[in-house]
Amino acid sequence: MPFPAACGQPPPTRPWSRHWRGTRQRAAASPGLGLLPIFNPDDEGERTPSEASRLIDAVTAADGVIISCPEYAYGVPGGLKNALDWLVSRDAAVDKPAMLVHASPRSLYARAALAEIMRTMSFALHDGGLEIGLLGKKPAEVEAVLGEQANALAMRDALSAFADFIRAR
Repeated sequence: MPFPAACGQPPPTRPWSRHWRGTRQRAAASPGLGLLPIFNPDDEGERTPSEASRLIDAVTAADGVIISCPEYAYGVPGGLKNALDWLVSRDAAVDKPAMLVHASPRSLYARAALAEIMRTMSFALHDGGLEIGLLGKKPAEVEAVLGEQANALAMRDALSAFADFIRAR
């Protein structure tokens, strides 16, 4: 079951990001969020940039979408919001199953904002999700935390529950 995964901080900028590393290790990440041009509704239709078209096509083709997102200044990072904006006027998000994954229990504001944005866009937001505390961890520590049996089981169970959610739709 294909799940494109998006991280709020794109890999070309910060490949060591806790959110990116956790997402990258557990799902096939959609490349290029950092390469998307800033959304402009005048550039939709025949003028849609190829980077945006690839994102739209990936989301359309996916059985579900997994998003991991850090919180910046109590909000959703601009790169992720920009990517979502490219999907707004398309059918790609409508009833598309989605799951949110978090690397910090302190990302409550961004989590709520992102969930509201996704509901507004008509994503079918899975009530479950995943949170593994990686805040303040160095890359080697992130690897160790993600490799712990309890966390490996939590990741497997969250993905299994999300797959069940998709199949039930």
